[in-house]
Amino acid sequence: MTSIRVRLLKWLIGPILLVNLAGASLTYLLAWTPAEQAFDQAIADSAAALAARLQPGPHGAVLDLPKQAEQLLRTDQLDALYFVVRGADGALMAGDADFPPLAAGAALADASMRGQAVRVAQRSVRVGQASVRVAVAKTLRKRAQMRAAIIGAMVPLEALFTFALAGLIWFSVTNGLAPLARMRSDLNGRDGADLTPIDTDVPYELAPVVGAFNGLLGKVEAGARAQHDFLADVAHQLRTPLAGVKLQLEWLDARHGSEPDTARSIRLMLLSNARMIRQTNQLLALARAEPSRFEKKRLGTLDLAQLVQDSIQYFVEEAAKKGIDLGFELAPAPIAGDRFLLRDLLDNLVDNALRYTPAGGSVTVSCRRDGTAGVLLVEDSGPGIAPASRERVFERFVRLDDTTSGSGLGLAIVRDIALAHGARVSIDAGKQGQGALVQVRFPA
Repeated sequence: MTSIRVRLLKWLIGPILLVNLAGASLTYLLAWTPAEQAFDQAIADSAAALAARLQPGPHGAVLDLPKQAEQLLRTDQLDALYFVVRGADGALMAGDADFPPLAAGAALADASMRGQAVRVAQRSVRVGQASVRVAVAKTLRKRAQMRAAIIGAMVPLEALFTFALAGLIWFSVTNGLAPLARMRSDLNGRDGADLTPIDTDVPYELAPVVGAFNGLLGKVEAGARAQHDFLADVAHQLRTPLAGVKLQLEWLDARHGSEPDTARSIRLMLLSNARMIRQTNQLLALARAEPSRFEKKRLGTLDLAQLVQDSIQYFVEEAAKKGIDLGFELAPAPIAGDRFLLRDLLDNLVDNALRYTPAGGSVTVSCRRDGTAGVLLVEDSGPGIAPASRERVFERFVRLDDTTSGSGLGLAIVRDIALAHGARVSIDAGKQGQGALVQVRFPA
Protein backbone atom coordinates (compact mmCIF):
# COMPACT_ATOMS: atom_id res chain seq x y z
CA MET A 1 0.00 0.00 0.00
CA THR A 2 1.52 3.31 -1.10
CA SER A 3 1.53 6.31 1.22
CA ILE A 4 0.87 9.87 0.08
CA ARG A 5 2.95 11.13 3.01
CA VAL A 6 5.95 9.00 2.03
CA ARG A 7 5.66 10.02 -1.63
CA LEU A 8 5.48 13.71 -0.75
CA LEU A 9 8.40 13.47 1.66
CA LYS A 10 10.45 11.53 -0.89
CA TRP A 11 9.80 14.02 -3.69
CA LEU A 12 10.36 17.05 -1.46
CA ILE A 13 13.17 16.12 0.91
CA GLY A 14 15.31 14.37 -1.75
CA PRO A 15 15.53 17.28 -4.23
CA ILE A 16 15.87 19.85 -1.45
CA LEU A 17 18.76 17.90 0.06
CA LEU A 18 20.45 17.80 -3.35
CA VAL A 19 19.90 21.54 -3.80
CA ASN A 20 21.22 22.12 -0.29
CA LEU A 21 24.31 20.02 -1.07
CA ALA A 22 24.88 21.96 -4.29
CA GLY A 23 24.46 25.23 -2.37
CA ALA A 24 26.97 24.05 0.24
CA SER A 25 29.48 23.20 -2.49
CA LEU A 26 29.00 26.60 -4.11
CA THR A 27 29.36 28.34 -0.75
CA TYR A 28 32.58 26.44 -0.13
CA LEU A 29 33.93 27.50 -3.51
CA LEU A 30 32.91 31.10 -2.91
CA ALA A 31 34.69 31.07 0.43
CA TRP A 32 37.81 29.11 -0.57
CA THR A 33 38.56 30.54 -4.02
CA PRO A 34 39.24 34.16 -2.82
CA ALA A 35 41.31 32.81 0.07
CA GLU A 36 43.36 30.65 -2.29
CA GLN A 37 43.83 33.58 -4.65
CA ALA A 38 44.99 35.73 -1.73
CA PHE A 39 47.58 33.09 -0.76
CA ASP A 40 48.78 32.85 -4.38
CA GLN A 41 48.96 36.63 -4.64
CA ALA A 42 51.08 36.79 -1.48
CA ILE A 43 53.57 34.34 -2.99
CA ALA A 44 53.56 36.25 -6.28
CA ASP A 45 54.17 39.50 -4.37
CA SER A 46 57.14 37.87 -2.62
CA ALA A 47 58.55 36.83 -5.99
CA ALA A 48 58.04 40.37 -7.34
CA ALA A 49 59.71 41.88 -4.27
CA LEU A 50 62.65 39.53 -4.74
CA ALA A 51 62.91 40.40 -8.45
CA ALA A 52 62.96 44.09 -7.55
CA ARG A 53 66.21 43.48 -5.65
CA LEU A 54 68.03 42.44 -8.83
CA GLN A 55 70.53 44.94 -10.24
CA PRO A 56 72.91 44.86 -13.22
CA GLY A 57 76.50 44.08 -12.34
CA PRO A 58 79.83 43.90 -14.18
CA HIS A 59 79.34 40.19 -14.86
CA GLY A 60 75.54 40.10 -15.19
CA ALA A 61 72.64 40.46 -12.77
CA VAL A 62 73.31 40.74 -9.04
CA LEU A 63 70.80 40.14 -6.20
CA ASP A 64 70.98 42.87 -3.58
CA LEU A 65 69.46 41.00 -0.60
CA PRO A 66 71.02 41.71 2.79
CA LYS A 67 70.82 39.03 5.49
CA GLN A 68 68.23 41.00 7.44
CA ALA A 69 66.02 41.31 4.35
CA GLU A 70 66.35 37.57 3.66
CA GLN A 71 65.39 36.74 7.25
CA LEU A 72 62.41 39.06 6.97
CA LEU A 73 61.38 37.38 3.72
CA ARG A 74 61.59 33.93 5.24
CA THR A 75 59.88 34.81 8.52
CA ASP A 76 56.46 33.10 8.93
CA GLN A 77 54.82 31.54 12.02
CA LEU A 78 53.31 28.56 10.17
CA ASP A 79 54.71 28.16 6.71
CA ALA A 80 58.29 27.73 5.49
CA LEU A 81 59.36 29.95 2.57
CA TYR A 82 62.03 29.06 0.00
CA PHE A 83 63.36 31.01 -2.96
CA VAL A 84 65.80 30.69 -5.81
CA VAL A 85 67.35 33.00 -8.43
CA ARG A 86 68.76 31.37 -11.53
CA GLY A 87 70.28 32.71 -14.66
CA ALA A 88 69.16 31.98 -18.18
CA ASP A 89 71.45 28.96 -18.25
CA GLY A 90 69.98 27.61 -15.00
CA ALA A 91 72.95 28.50 -12.89
CA LEU A 92 72.18 29.21 -9.24
CA MET A 93 72.63 32.87 -8.41
CA ALA A 94 71.05 32.93 -4.92
CA GLY A 95 68.64 31.05 -2.70
CA ASP A 96 68.07 27.36 -1.99
CA ALA A 97 70.06 25.01 -4.13
CA ASP A 98 67.54 22.14 -3.69
CA PHE A 99 64.69 24.24 -5.04
CA PRO A 100 62.47 22.09 -7.29
CA PRO A 101 62.95 22.45 -11.05
CA LEU A 102 61.05 25.35 -12.54
CA ALA A 103 58.40 24.55 -15.15
CA ALA A 104 58.61 26.72 -18.19
CA GLY A 105 55.79 29.18 -18.69
CA ALA A 106 53.89 28.43 -15.41
CA ALA A 107 53.51 31.47 -13.14
CA LEU A 108 51.98 29.35 -10.34
CA ALA A 109 52.42 25.63 -9.80
CA ASP A 110 52.31 22.94 -7.14
CA ALA A 111 55.49 21.10 -6.22
CA SER A 112 57.23 19.26 -3.41
CA MET A 113 60.29 20.41 -1.49
CA ARG A 114 62.04 18.69 1.39
CA GLY A 115 59.14 16.21 1.67
CA GLN A 116 56.43 18.85 1.89
CA ALA A 117 53.89 20.10 -0.61
CA VAL A 118 54.59 23.68 -1.67
CA ARG A 119 53.05 26.31 -3.89
CA VAL A 120 55.53 27.92 -6.30
CA ALA A 121 55.34 31.37 -7.90
CA GLN A 122 57.94 32.25 -10.53
CA ARG A 123 58.66 35.05 -12.95
CA SER A 124 61.29 35.96 -15.54
CA VAL A 125 62.89 39.40 -15.50
CA ARG A 126 65.53 41.11 -17.59
CA VAL A 127 68.31 42.85 -15.80
CA GLY A 128 70.36 44.75 -18.30
CA GLN A 129 71.21 42.26 -21.03
CA ALA A 130 70.68 39.23 -18.78
CA SER A 131 67.53 37.14 -18.36
CA VAL A 132 66.91 35.94 -14.79
CA ARG A 133 64.26 33.62 -13.33
CA VAL A 134 63.06 34.22 -9.79
CA ALA A 135 60.90 31.66 -7.90
CA VAL A 136 59.40 31.59 -4.41
CA ALA A 137 57.87 28.48 -2.77
CA LYS A 138 55.78 28.31 0.34
CA THR A 139 54.35 25.37 2.27
CA LEU A 140 50.56 24.87 2.50
CA ARG A 141 49.97 24.84 6.24
CA LYS A 142 48.03 28.11 6.30
CA ARG A 143 45.97 26.97 3.35
CA ALA A 144 45.11 23.68 5.10
CA GLN A 145 44.26 25.58 8.26
CA MET A 146 42.04 27.99 6.35
CA ARG A 147 40.32 25.14 4.46
CA ALA A 148 39.68 23.27 7.74
CA ALA A 149 38.23 26.45 9.28
CA ILE A 150 35.88 26.96 6.33
CA ILE A 151 34.72 23.33 6.34
CA GLY A 152 34.44 23.31 10.14
CA ALA A 153 32.16 26.34 10.02
CA MET A 154 30.10 25.12 7.06
CA VAL A 155 29.39 21.49 8.07
CA PRO A 156 27.45 22.27 11.31
CA LEU A 157 25.67 25.14 9.57
CA GLU A 158 24.66 22.96 6.60
CA ALA A 159 23.60 20.14 8.95
CA LEU A 160 21.45 22.61 10.88
CA PHE A 161 19.87 23.89 7.65
CA THR A 162 19.30 20.32 6.44
CA PHE A 163 17.52 19.25 9.63
CA ALA A 164 15.56 22.50 9.71
CA LEU A 165 14.43 22.04 6.10
CA ALA A 166 13.52 18.38 6.69
CA GLY A 167 11.53 19.34 9.80
CA LEU A 168 9.79 22.16 7.96
CA ILE A 169 8.88 19.81 5.11
CA TRP A 170 7.62 17.17 7.56
CA PHE A 171 5.51 19.75 9.38
CA SER A 172 4.16 21.16 6.12
CA VAL A 173 3.24 17.73 4.75
CA THR A 174 1.62 16.72 8.04
CA ASN A 175 -0.31 19.98 8.19
CA GLY A 176 -1.32 19.59 4.54
CA LEU A 177 -2.62 16.06 5.16
CA ALA A 178 -4.48 17.08 8.34
CA PRO A 179 -7.88 17.25 6.53
CA LEU A 180 -7.41 13.62 5.47
CA ALA A 181 -6.58 12.66 9.05
CA ARG A 182 -9.69 14.46 10.32
CA MET A 183 -11.84 12.74 7.71
CA ARG A 184 -10.38 9.35 8.69
CA SER A 185 -11.00 10.07 12.38
CA ASP A 186 -14.58 11.10 11.64
CA LEU A 187 -15.26 7.93 9.64
CA ASN A 188 -13.56 5.66 12.20
CA GLY A 189 -15.63 7.24 14.98
CA ARG A 190 -18.92 6.36 13.32
CA ASP A 191 -20.90 3.21 13.91
CA GLY A 192 -22.16 1.10 11.06
CA ALA A 193 -25.58 2.76 11.06
CA ASP A 194 -24.36 6.36 10.75
CA LEU A 195 -24.81 7.35 7.10
CA THR A 196 -24.83 11.13 7.54
CA PRO A 197 -22.85 12.98 4.84
CA ILE A 198 -19.24 13.96 5.47
CA ASP A 199 -18.61 17.63 6.20
CA THR A 200 -17.92 19.36 2.88
CA ASP A 201 -15.74 22.05 4.49
CA VAL A 202 -12.57 20.49 3.07
CA PRO A 203 -9.73 21.71 0.83
CA TYR A 204 -10.44 22.06 -2.88
CA GLU A 205 -8.48 18.92 -3.77
CA LEU A 206 -10.59 16.75 -1.43
CA ALA A 207 -13.94 18.16 -2.52
CA PRO A 208 -14.43 15.67 -5.42
CA VAL A 209 -13.58 12.73 -3.14
CA VAL A 210 -15.94 13.94 -0.41
CA GLY A 211 -18.67 14.58 -2.97
CA ALA A 212 -18.33 11.08 -4.43
CA PHE A 213 -18.27 9.52 -0.96
CA ASN A 214 -21.34 11.47 0.12
CA GLY A 215 -23.08 10.29 -3.04
CA LEU A 216 -22.23 6.70 -2.13
CA LEU A 217 -23.48 7.24 1.43
CA GLY A 218 -26.73 8.62 -0.01
CA LYS A 219 -27.21 5.51 -2.15
CA VAL A 220 -26.48 3.23 0.81
CA GLU A 221 -28.90 5.19 3.00
CA ALA A 222 -31.58 4.99 0.32
CA GLY A 223 -31.08 1.22 0.09
CA ALA A 224 -31.18 0.85 3.88
CA ARG A 225 -34.31 3.00 4.05
CA ALA A 226 -36.02 0.91 1.38
CA GLN A 227 -35.07 -2.28 3.21
CA HIS A 228 -36.28 -0.84 6.51
CA ASP A 229 -39.58 0.31 5.03
CA PHE A 230 -40.09 -3.06 3.34
CA LEU A 231 -39.43 -4.91 6.59
CA ALA A 232 -41.78 -2.68 8.55
CA ASP A 233 -44.52 -2.91 5.89
CA VAL A 234 -44.31 -6.69 5.62
CA ALA A 235 -44.35 -7.15 9.39
CA HIS A 236 -47.27 -4.75 9.76
CA GLN A 237 -49.26 -6.36 6.94
CA LEU A 238 -48.73 -9.85 8.36
CA ARG A 239 -50.07 -9.04 11.80
CA THR A 240 -53.71 -8.74 10.78
CA PRO A 241 -54.04 -12.00 8.76
CA LEU A 242 -52.10 -13.90 11.43
CA ALA A 243 -54.43 -12.59 14.10
CA GLY A 244 -57.37 -13.68 11.93
CA VAL A 245 -55.90 -17.16 11.49
CA LYS A 246 -55.46 -17.41 15.25
CA LEU A 247 -59.12 -16.53 15.84
CA GLN A 248 -60.25 -19.11 13.28
CA LEU A 249 -58.07 -21.78 14.81
CA GLU A 250 -59.38 -21.01 18.30
CA TRP A 251 -62.95 -21.22 16.92
CA LEU A 252 -62.19 -24.60 15.32
CA ASP A 253 -60.64 -25.78 18.58
CA ALA A 254 -63.79 -24.79 20.46
CA ARG A 255 -66.12 -26.51 17.93
CA HIS A 256 -64.15 -29.64 17.06
CA GLY A 257 -61.63 -29.95 19.89
CA SER A 258 -63.29 -33.13 21.20
CA GLU A 259 -61.84 -35.24 18.39
CA PRO A 260 -58.25 -36.22 19.37
CA ASP A 261 -56.67 -36.02 15.91
CA THR A 262 -58.40 -32.76 15.11
CA ALA A 263 -57.50 -31.27 18.46
CA ARG A 264 -53.83 -32.26 18.03
CA SER A 265 -53.68 -30.71 14.55
CA ILE A 266 -55.34 -27.53 15.77
CA ARG A 267 -52.90 -27.24 18.69
CA LEU A 268 -49.92 -27.65 16.34
CA MET A 269 -51.34 -24.99 14.02
CA LEU A 270 -51.91 -22.67 16.99
CA LEU A 271 -48.30 -23.15 18.10
CA SER A 272 -47.01 -22.44 14.60
CA ASN A 273 -49.29 -19.42 14.35
CA ALA A 274 -48.03 -18.12 17.72
CA ARG A 275 -44.42 -18.48 16.53
CA MET A 276 -45.24 -16.61 13.33
CA ILE A 277 -46.96 -13.85 15.28
CA ARG A 278 -43.95 -13.53 17.60
CA GLN A 279 -41.47 -13.44 14.74
CA THR A 280 -43.61 -10.86 12.93
CA ASN A 281 -43.70 -8.73 16.07
CA GLN A 282 -39.93 -9.09 16.38
CA LEU A 283 -39.41 -7.99 12.79
CA LEU A 284 -41.60 -4.95 13.44
CA ALA A 285 -39.68 -4.24 16.66
CA LEU A 286 -36.41 -4.60 14.77
CA ALA A 287 -37.58 -2.06 12.20
CA ARG A 288 -38.70 0.36 14.91
CA ALA A 289 -35.42 -0.04 16.83
CA GLU A 290 -33.10 0.78 13.92
CA PRO A 291 -30.67 3.31 15.53
CA SER A 292 -30.20 5.31 12.33
CA ARG A 293 -33.99 5.83 12.06
CA PHE A 294 -34.58 6.67 15.71
CA GLU A 295 -35.66 10.23 16.46
CA LYS A 296 -34.37 11.66 19.72
CA LYS A 297 -37.50 13.76 20.14
CA ARG A 298 -39.38 10.54 20.97
CA LEU A 299 -37.48 10.28 24.25
CA GLY A 300 -39.43 11.07 27.38
CA THR A 301 -38.89 10.65 31.11
CA LEU A 302 -40.11 7.31 32.48
CA ASP A 303 -39.41 4.97 35.38
CA LEU A 304 -37.89 1.55 34.66
CA ALA A 305 -39.64 0.06 37.70
CA GLN A 306 -43.06 1.21 36.49
CA LEU A 307 -42.30 -0.03 32.96
CA VAL A 308 -41.52 -3.52 34.32
CA GLN A 309 -44.69 -3.58 36.39
CA ASP A 310 -46.82 -2.58 33.40
CA SER A 311 -45.28 -5.16 31.04
CA ILE A 312 -44.60 -8.25 33.11
CA GLN A 313 -48.02 -9.86 33.58
CA TYR A 314 -47.82 -11.91 30.38
CA PHE A 315 -44.46 -13.37 31.40
CA VAL A 316 -45.74 -14.25 34.88
CA GLU A 317 -48.26 -16.55 33.22
CA GLU A 318 -45.64 -18.01 30.85
CA ALA A 319 -43.25 -18.64 33.76
CA ALA A 320 -46.01 -20.39 35.71
CA LYS A 321 -46.70 -22.69 32.73
CA LYS A 322 -43.02 -23.73 32.60
CA GLY A 323 -42.60 -24.03 36.36
CA ILE A 324 -40.07 -21.20 36.51
CA ASP A 325 -39.79 -18.88 39.50
CA LEU A 326 -40.05 -15.34 38.07
CA GLY A 327 -39.06 -12.73 40.65
CA PHE A 328 -38.64 -8.96 40.78
CA GLU A 329 -36.38 -6.54 42.63
CA LEU A 330 -37.57 -3.10 41.56
CA ALA A 331 -36.36 0.29 42.72
CA PRO A 332 -37.21 3.66 41.13
CA ALA A 333 -34.88 4.33 38.19
CA PRO A 334 -35.94 7.32 36.08
CA ILE A 335 -34.43 7.44 32.60
CA ALA A 336 -35.04 9.17 29.25
CA GLY A 337 -36.50 6.68 26.77
CA ASP A 338 -39.21 5.64 24.35
CA ARG A 339 -41.87 3.59 26.19
CA PHE A 340 -42.80 1.35 23.25
CA LEU A 341 -39.21 0.50 22.32
CA LEU A 342 -38.20 -0.14 25.93
CA ARG A 343 -41.18 -2.47 26.30
CA ASP A 344 -39.89 -4.41 23.29
CA LEU A 345 -36.44 -4.49 24.93
CA LEU A 346 -37.85 -5.83 28.20
CA ASP A 347 -40.09 -8.36 26.45
CA ASN A 348 -37.19 -9.79 24.47
CA LEU A 349 -34.87 -9.98 27.49
CA VAL A 350 -37.44 -11.76 29.70
CA ASP A 351 -38.68 -14.02 26.89
CA ASN A 352 -35.08 -15.02 26.12
CA ALA A 353 -34.41 -15.80 29.79
CA LEU A 354 -37.60 -17.89 30.12
CA ARG A 355 -36.89 -19.70 26.87
CA TYR A 356 -33.45 -20.94 27.97
CA THR A 357 -34.20 -21.57 31.67
CA PRO A 358 -35.23 -25.18 32.45
CA ALA A 359 -38.26 -26.06 34.52
CA GLY A 360 -37.63 -25.49 38.21
CA GLY A 361 -35.21 -22.69 37.46
CA SER A 362 -35.51 -19.01 38.28
CA VAL A 363 -35.49 -15.67 36.43
CA THR A 364 -35.03 -12.38 38.27
CA VAL A 365 -35.82 -8.97 36.78
CA SER A 366 -34.42 -6.00 38.67
CA CYS A 367 -33.80 -2.32 38.15
CA ARG A 368 -32.06 0.30 40.23
CA ARG A 369 -30.44 3.67 40.13
CA ASP A 370 -26.62 3.65 40.00
CA GLY A 371 -25.46 7.20 40.59
CA THR A 372 -27.25 9.19 37.89
CA ALA A 373 -27.64 6.18 35.57
CA GLY A 374 -30.50 3.70 35.40
CA VAL A 375 -29.70 -0.03 35.29
CA LEU A 376 -31.95 -2.90 34.15
CA LEU A 377 -30.86 -6.47 34.92
CA VAL A 378 -32.33 -9.82 33.87
CA GLU A 379 -30.72 -12.88 35.47
CA ASP A 380 -31.56 -16.53 34.82
CA SER A 381 -30.37 -19.93 36.02
CA GLY A 382 -30.11 -21.43 32.56
CA PRO A 383 -27.00 -22.82 30.85
CA GLY A 384 -25.45 -19.37 30.46
CA ILE A 385 -23.42 -18.02 27.55
CA ALA A 386 -19.73 -18.75 27.04
CA PRO A 387 -17.50 -15.62 27.18
CA ALA A 388 -16.36 -16.18 23.59
CA SER A 389 -19.98 -16.02 22.36
CA ARG A 390 -21.25 -13.07 24.41
CA GLU A 391 -20.65 -10.53 21.64
CA ARG A 392 -21.82 -12.83 18.88
CA VAL A 393 -25.29 -13.39 20.35
CA PHE A 394 -26.16 -9.74 19.62
CA GLU A 395 -25.91 -10.40 15.88
CA ARG A 396 -29.10 -11.04 13.95
CA PHE A 397 -30.29 -14.63 13.43
CA VAL A 398 -27.57 -16.08 15.68
CA ARG A 399 -28.74 -18.93 17.92
CA LEU A 400 -26.45 -20.87 20.22
CA ASP A 401 -28.94 -23.66 20.99
CA ASP A 402 -30.81 -25.28 18.11
CA THR A 403 -32.97 -27.31 20.50
CA THR A 404 -34.84 -24.18 21.61
CA SER A 405 -37.32 -22.42 19.36
CA GLY A 406 -36.59 -18.86 18.31
CA SER A 407 -35.48 -16.72 15.40
CA GLY A 408 -32.23 -15.34 16.83
CA LEU A 409 -33.53 -11.75 16.74
CA GLY A 410 -34.28 -11.10 20.41
CA LEU A 411 -30.86 -9.91 21.58
CA ALA A 412 -30.25 -8.12 18.27
CA ILE A 413 -33.40 -6.09 18.96
CA VAL A 414 -32.17 -5.44 22.51
CA ARG A 415 -28.85 -4.16 21.17
CA ASP A 416 -30.45 -1.85 18.60
CA ILE A 417 -32.89 -0.40 21.13
CA ALA A 418 -30.04 0.15 23.61
CA LEU A 419 -27.95 1.88 20.93
CA ALA A 420 -30.87 4.13 20.02
CA HIS A 421 -31.05 5.20 23.69
CA GLY A 422 -27.28 5.56 24.10
CA ALA A 423 -27.28 2.63 26.54
CA ARG A 424 -24.71 -0.17 26.93
CA VAL A 425 -25.62 -3.88 27.01
CA SER A 426 -23.36 -6.48 28.58
CA ILE A 427 -23.64 -10.19 29.40
CA ASP A 428 -21.95 -11.82 32.39
CA ALA A 429 -22.31 -15.02 34.33
CA GLY A 430 -25.06 -15.17 36.96
CA LYS A 431 -24.65 -15.75 40.66
CA GLN A 432 -22.03 -18.34 41.58
CA GLY A 433 -20.98 -18.51 37.93
CA GLN A 434 -24.25 -20.12 36.74
CA GLY A 435 -26.76 -18.83 34.22
CA ALA A 436 -26.58 -15.48 32.47
CA LEU A 437 -26.89 -11.91 33.68
CA VAL A 438 -27.84 -9.33 31.08
CA GLN A 439 -27.30 -5.72 32.12
CA VAL A 440 -28.57 -2.64 30.29
CA ARG A 441 -27.04 0.58 31.59
CA PHE A 442 -28.83 3.75 30.51
CA PRO A 443 -27.01 7.11 30.48
CA ALA A 444 -27.72 9.79 33.05
